[in-house]
Formats: sequence, C-alpha cells, structure tokens
Amino acid sequence: MAMASIESVTLDAADPTAANRFYTAAFGLDTQIRLRASEAPTTGFRGFTLALTVSQPATVNSLIDAALDAGATPLKPAAKSLWGYGGVVQAPDGTIWKVATSAKKDTGPATRRVDEIVLLLGVADVAASKRFYVAQGLAVAKSFGRMYVEFAAGSSPVKLALYRRRALAKDAGVSPDGTGSHRLVIGGDAGPFTDPDGFAWEAASPAPTP
Repeated sequence: MAMASIESVTLDAADPTAANRFYTAAFGLDTQIRLRASEAPTTGFRGFTLALTVSQPATVNSLIDAALDAGATPLKPAAKSLWGYGGVVQAPDGTIWKVATSAKKDTGPATRRVDEIVLLLGVADVAASKRFYVAQGLAVAKSFGRMYVEFAAGSSPVKLALYRRRALAKDAGVSPDGTGSHRLVIGGDAGPFTDPDGFAWEAASPAPTP
C-alpha cells in the first residue's frame, strides 16, 4: 500500500478570485492551494496555519513583503529566533501563514522559492490525533511527545504536522479562541473522513500531470 499523503489543500474564501490573486502575487502559489467560495460562519482562530519553509532570511523578507504589499495583515514581524528566522501574516481571506527558515544568515540574493509547504493543524490532543492519522495510513516522520508530530510527505507538495492548538495560536500571535468553520478541506488518498478536531478530508483527484 502506498503511503497516504496530502494531494491538495482547499481554502474556503468569501471571494476565491481575490484570494487566488493574493496567493499568486504574495507567494507565487497557484497550483498548491485550491480555493472555493464559502460563506460558512467562522470567527477567530480557525485552528490551523500554513507554513512556507524557505532557504534563507532574505527570502523570508521577500515573501513577507510581497504578502504585505498584496494586502496581508502582519501578525508577527519577521525576526530571529532560537531555531532560525521567520514572521507571520494573515491573508485577506483570513488564513494565517508563517514564512520561516532554519538558516541564520543569507548565502545569496533573495529569491521567491518555497522549499516546503507545511499544514499545521492545532489539535486538542496530539497523541490521540497522531494515533488517528497513523490509522488512516499516514507515516510519522518526526514526533516530540505530546507537543508536535510531523508526517512523511512522500511526493506531496504539502506536509502535514500536528501541534497543540494553544501553542499553535501562540506561535501565530493570535488568541486560540475561535468558533465555526475551519474553512479548510484537505484532499488526500486517505480521505474522505473527519479527524477528531473536525478537520475534513476528501478523496483527492490528483492534479493532472502536465
């Protein structure tokens, strides 16, 4: 059996056309993120963030600046931390994006190249959600007790990770409170199912290979 992985991430947006314009301008993402129209009620933290991993601080700055120019709201300015350098913005559709690198210094001019997209789900119980996802056929790549779990991505453009909801909100610079729709659908060969925290998976039609 092939390892289960994410084929697509669909974000619900009130205005998918505007959201698509933003993601193309801000991050150069046009195929990795799908958008669909939704007016599903949602308030506060939606329980997940998307992270873009890049190679160096200059590239973090270049993507964050492009996002802010395209209409994003700053949540955490780009800064050095113990593990590297990164910042957090909120897209006009409400999705929270972190742009980060583990590199402490630049090795060349800034690019707009994204090395990895990580979907971080904020969950009530990391250990229970980990067991749930392993049962769905996902393979654990890294695990730090009840704090954090990362699953192997295989050939997928998006990697899945689990984090405690409160810790994830704190990392994003927002309050953990939120109600209503997650405004997120994960497409993968493991679906369809809904996980213990209400995140919905659907059976993905893989993107056509050009």
